[in-house]
Amino acid sequence: MSFDNLCKLLSEKHPETFASWVLGTPQTGVTVLKTELSIEPIRADYVTFLQLEGRILHLEFQTKLESTPPLPLRMLDYWVRLYRLYRLPITQVVVLLLPPKDEIEIATAFTVENTRHEYRVIKMWEENPEPFLQDSALLPLASLTATNQPPVLLEQIVQRVNQVQTTQRPEISAYTQILAGLKFKKDLIRRLFREGMMRESVIYQEILEEGEQRGRQEGRQEGERNLVLRQLTRKLGELPPGMREQLEILSLEQLENLGEALLDFNTLLDLEAWLANK
Repeated sequence: MSFDNLCKLLSEKHPETFASWVLGTPQTGVTVLKTELSIEPIRADYVTFLQLEGRILHLEFQTKLESTPPLPLRMLDYWVRLYRLYRLPITQVVVLLLPPKDEIEIATAFTVENTRHEYRVIKMWEENPEPFLQDSALLPLASLTATNQPPVLLEQIVQRVNQVQTTQRPEISAYTQILAGLKFKKDLIRRLFREGMMRESVIYQEILEEGEQRGRQEGRQEGERNLVLRQLTRKLGELPPGMREQLEILSLEQLENLGEALLDFNTLLDLEAWLANK
């Protein structure tokens, strides 16, 4: 999944929260509209269309400005198609996840002769991090917000993720780590999340305590294996006996690597492929 598509997924899972954020006022009764627009059909891969009260909100998430056709023309194209279909006022907002390279000018309008079409641009690197830290739906985007101390911000994000309800925490943690990869090095993300979240969890502490009774190294390995098994079972369901046997012979390093890789697993086939290539 691309970074842009992950943002689209989040906005469609939490439409009222995202609409309230970009518009600056509380929004209720927001519904997600289809992303396929007729008239020489196009597929809007990275956009979300939301139905508000008497208005359409078009959200577009972009990691980079360069595109074909150019972004301003695409925004005009979407506006025409949306208006033809719904006959409602349309608010268009482009959310830029990263600053452009080489100080490229960020256009906020399409202009050709007498035609001028404007849209709004949100620059994530200029956004105040506090609203994102306080809302679990927006939390995955927090690492992209404004800060003079990026590592400190990332530590705050880890603490907030650790306070999310247990049932939601694995999903939010995974989304947050993926988007943090746009700005932070993988090793730093891995270390802070592993130390800040997993080692503070009740389950992890129980496993470590049990493992310490059998010896430090053996305990760590057994603890990591049990933790990975619990995570895999929760995400993929009960594992076949053959897979469980393969997990029993993994080294501590392999188990740690699997603990990170399973964040991206969706089916047992993903686990099977990882085991075949470990």
